[in-house]
Amino acid sequence: MKDRKEFYNLLAEIDGKPFSEYERLAGDFDFARYVIKCSKIEVARDAEDPVFNIRVPQSIAELPGHLYDSPVRRTALEDYLTRNLCATAARIARFNESGWARRNILVAEPGQKILPRTSVLITKEYIDVRIRIALPYKVYVSGERLVDGEMARRVFFEDLPEVVSASVFCCNLDLAATEEFVNGMEDADRVRQTLATLGLVGFVGEGSLLAREQNTDLPDYTNIAPFEVAEDARIEIDVPNGGKMAGLGIPSGLTVILGDSLNGRKDFMAAIAAGVYNHIPGDGRETVITVSDAVQIAVDCDRSVQEVNITPFLSESEISNPASYSTAAADAFVSQAAATIEALEVGARVLIVDENSSSSAFLTTDARVAGLLGSTPRTSLAQRARQIVDELGISLIIGGENLVAEYIPIADTILKVEDFQVTNITEEAKALNLAVPPEAPAVNLGPMLGRSRWIMPSSIDAVVGSKDQVIEAIDLNAIQFGRSVIELDSVSQIADISQTLTIGLLLYYAKLRYMQEGYPLREMLDMIDRDLSSEGVGTISRDLRGDMARPRRYELAAALNRLPTFRVSHATE
Repeated sequence: MKDRKEFYNLLAEIDGKPFSEYERLAGDFDFARYVIKCSKIEVARDAEDPVFNIRVPQSIAELPGHLYDSPVRRTALEDYLTRNLCATAARIARFNESGWARRNILVAEPGQKILPRTSVLITKEYIDVRIRIALPYKVYVSGERLVDGEMARRVFFEDLPEVVSASVFCCNLDLAATEEFVNGMEDADRVRQTLATLGLVGFVGEGSLLAREQNTDLPDYTNIAPFEVAEDARIEIDVPNGGKMAGLGIPSGLTVILGDSLNGRKDFMAAIAAGVYNHIPGDGRETVITVSDAVQIAVDCDRSVQEVNITPFLSESEISNPASYSTAAADAFVSQAAATIEALEVGARVLIVDENSSSSAFLTTDARVAGLLGSTPRTSLAQRARQIVDELGISLIIGGENLVAEYIPIADTILKVEDFQVTNITEEAKALNLAVPPEAPAVNLGPMLGRSRWIMPSSIDAVVGSKDQVIEAIDLNAIQFGRSVIELDSVSQIADISQTLTIGLLLYYAKLRYMQEGYPLREMLDMIDRDLSSEGVGTISRDLRGDMARPRRYELAAALNRLPTFRVSHATE
C-alpha cells in the first residue's frame, strides 16, 4: 500500500496536467490515522465526482462500543456521524472572490429522519466514511481542464483531515449529545416494538411539537403548541433509557381523527404518517411513533394503473374488468382506490387517510341522498371500511372535518384534535346517532388480496443511449429512470432524497436479480427486504456510494406502480 507522502508527491507531479491524470489517485493510500481508498475515478465532464472511502481503525477513533452494540444503536450512530460530517464540511467550505462557497468535500445531507445510510459504516474493527470529493481544476481559454495540484493538496491534506478528525474521532465528539441521539433512537424503537402488544398502531408523546413550517419538514417554532392529551386517554410505555414515555395511544381498528385542518389535525395526521421513522433530537416528533407497516393513501390523478383488482370500490357497470383494471391516466377516485389495493397487496397493516389529500367520492358516500340516487357503480371507503377492518384485520386512521360523518357510527375510536390537544369523544360522537354508510355490494376481500401480479421485466428499462442505466433523484418526489420520470408527489412517506435515489436503484437491482426469475411482486419485495437487512443498502449498487438510504417496501412498490412503462405480464388469484 502506498503512503501519504507518495500521494502528496503524486499531486505535485500531475499539477497543471490534463484532468485525466487524476485517474492515478485510484488505489489505497495509508495516511497514518486512516486509509484512503478509491476504486474508480471517471474523468469525463459529465461524470459524477469520485467517491472516496476513508477507513479509520477503531483503535484510533475509539468510539465506545456501547454506542453501536445493537443494529438499532449502530444505525443511529452512523446517522449521527453523517450529520457531523455534513456540518464540518459546510463549516470549512471556502469562498471565492465572488462570495460563492466552494465545497470540495461532499456528504449526502440527511433530513429530519434517522435512516440506515451508506455514508458511514461502523464495525468493531473500523469506521468507513464514504464521501465525494470534487477534484479541483483550472479551466484555460481553450476550455481544457487542468489539474489544480495546489488546491488538491489543501483538500486532501488540510480539509479532509479536519473533516474526519472533527466528525468521527471520539475525542472530538460531544459524547452527551451522541448518547442522547443513540438512546432516543433505541427508546423510539422499543415503543414501536411494544405497540402491537398493547393493541395500538401509534403513539404520540406528550409535549411533542407537531407543527411544521409551510412546505418543509422542519419544526415551526413560531407556532409553539406542545401536544397535550386528556388524562383519561393518557398511557405510559416503559423505555430502556428514558424510564417511561407518556402520551396518547392510537388503538388498532377504525379510528377517526376529527378536527379543523388549520387547528392541529393536519399536522397531527402528518406526524402519525411520519412516525414510521425515528426523528432527530429537536425535531419535535421524537416521541411520535407509528408501526412500521402504516401507509398513507392519497389521491394521485393521472397516474397509471396496471392490472389492479379494484372490485371492492368499482363495479363492472362503469368499467370493464375491474378485477384486473389498467389505465394510463386514472381519475381521482380510481387512483386512490388503486393505491389502497396496492398497499394492501404488499403487506400494509395500517392505512392512513386524510380528507385534505383524498377524493371526496372515494372517502365517503352521502347517506342522506343515497336512497335518491339508487345503485351506483362506485363504493366509497366509508362503505367498505368496516369490512376491511373486521375481515382483514387492517387498521384505518381517517382524518377530517367535513367528510368523515359516515365513519363515526362505525368507528371504534373517535379522537378530537383542537389546538394540538386531543380528547377521546367516542361516546359523545356515537350519541349523535348519525346515519351509517349505505350497504356495500358483497365482495370477498380475503382471496382478492391473495392475488399476485408478475412483472414484465422488459418494462423496467433504465437504458438511455449507450448507458445501461440512467437513474437519479430529480428531487424528493421524482426519479429519472431511463427515459421515464416517476412522479411521487402523492407518496408522502418518502423521508429523504437519498431514499428517492435508492428507490430508483432498487428497481434496477430488482430487475436484474429477481424479475428475470419470475417472482411475483410481494415475494420479490420480501427478498429485497432480506437482502437489505442481511447485506446492507450498499450491496444493491455496483459502485461504492455514500448517498443512499434504505426506503420501505411500500414506497418502493408505489414507485414501481407509478413507473409509466411498468407492465404486468399476468396476475393470478
